Amino acid sequence: MKPLGECPPHGWQQIAEPVVAASGFREYDARWRYPEQINLRGAEEVGCALGTLMHEVGLAPRIVIGCDFRAYSPAVKSSLALGLIRAGISVEDIGVVITPVTYFARASLDAPAMAMVTASHNPNGWTGVKAGFEHPLTLNSAQIGRLRDIALNDLAQPRSGGAYQHLVGLEEAYLDTICAGGPLKRTLRAVCATGNGTASLIAKHALERIGVKVIERHCTPDTRFPNYNPNPESLEMLSDMAEQVTQHGADLALGLDGDGDRIGVVDNLGREVFSDKVGVLMARDIALTTSNPLFIADIKSTAIFATDPILAERGARVVYWKTGHSYLKEKLFTSRAAAAFEKSGHFYFAPPEGHGFDCGVHAAIKICRMLDRHPDCQLSDLVDSLPRTFATPTMSPHCADEDKYALIESLHAQLTAMQERGDPIGGHQIADLNTINGVRASLTNGSWVLVRASSNTPNLVVVCESIASEDEMRAIFHDIDHLLRADNRVGEYDQTF
Repeated sequence: MKPLGECPPHGWQQIAEPVVAASGFREYDARWRYPEQINLRGAEEVGCALGTLMHEVGLAPRIVIGCDFRAYSPAVKSSLALGLIRAGISVEDIGVVITPVTYFARASLDAPAMAMVTASHNPNGWTGVKAGFEHPLTLNSAQIGRLRDIALNDLAQPRSGGAYQHLVGLEEAYLDTICAGGPLKRTLRAVCATGNGTASLIAKHALERIGVKVIERHCTPDTRFPNYNPNPESLEMLSDMAEQVTQHGADLALGLDGDGDRIGVVDNLGREVFSDKVGVLMARDIALTTSNPLFIADIKSTAIFATDPILAERGARVVYWKTGHSYLKEKLFTSRAAAAFEKSGHFYFAPPEGHGFDCGVHAAIKICRMLDRHPDCQLSDLVDSLPRTFATPTMSPHCADEDKYALIESLHAQLTAMQERGDPIGGHQIADLNTINGVRASLTNGSWVLVRASSNTPNLVVVCESIASEDEMRAIFHDIDHLLRADNRVGEYDQTF
């Protein structure tokens, strides 16, 4: 296989030689710039490697595959399928779907494996693969590492017996499942924003099935993403959703990401509601009917999960865990928790509430049903019932893939020294350092700041939350930003506040 540096994006090598950049294999899925970091021949090699890994772990040679709505995704999927067939795998192709439909198809077809060609919320020009074996799990970091080694070291083993078939109807079957329960009793008017991405194929139909009056926003599929990148964690998309709520007098806005597994929410007052706080509301709702439930929250999430008096009164317990869809699905599965929540908008519901995997469309339906159980309340009323905190959006300063993990180690050492000396952040000393994923510094008054390495892009992830005031939140950010800016490996932020 040609080294990446010898394969220009539009040169002959893009056809003649497989290109697969090692950096694309990340903690819980794989993502590359296309075609600079992976080409079609490279996708074929990844498919053959995935099929080889399936044989290594003793799976039956069957896999369900799908892809997102990008102009080049069907071609990448076809190349991945060719590689799987070379490895002796029977491929069941369900076409262009949101990622959760591929998860659902694995279970409903009783297939031992799935693979989804998607770059999730990354902008156009990216591609990737989310793969998984045992339902509802996706590959963990060790399995991703083995997949990388097979693909990059020519360890894939071609076998006979591969086959291909195209299947239809899985999306409709999934809609039947998540929309079960009948129509809402109250009338809700919701902005449905999909950024012209894959969720445009399904989200508004799902909401209409349960009786929501849908106000469409960019719900026509368009591979160019002509308005903005479908990422409901970005302020650009959230601000647009907020404008639509105000303009139409809607009850809320629900925004979906590029492959339909994440959600963003705006309330009836046009306020962006960060997904971790939506998660607290949903945890409260589940705790009404579940005895002493356990919830999982990712390390970026609000401290309210641990301090909310209503959750405590209902006997709920919360564990903070690693950010990332594979980590959260696995923790939900092994701990027998009721649900798991990520600040990025991934929501996971264990049976009977859900299927154990993340789906933004299903989360949107559950939010509407939660409001239906509070007919005299608007979403803003529920949000205002939460203990008040002041949080930054999720911010991502640039940091090269080869630098970001070392930088986190250096930052941890600095914060440890500050804790020992009693140096403050935002005016308060450091009470605790949680290193389950990056480093989260909890302050003596309950406020906190997290810095971790992004698993998907060459960036850090920075989140701050104050329990006291916006001024304190800004002071916390100022102090952590000062530490980061002192390191020349840290570049500009994708967004600030």
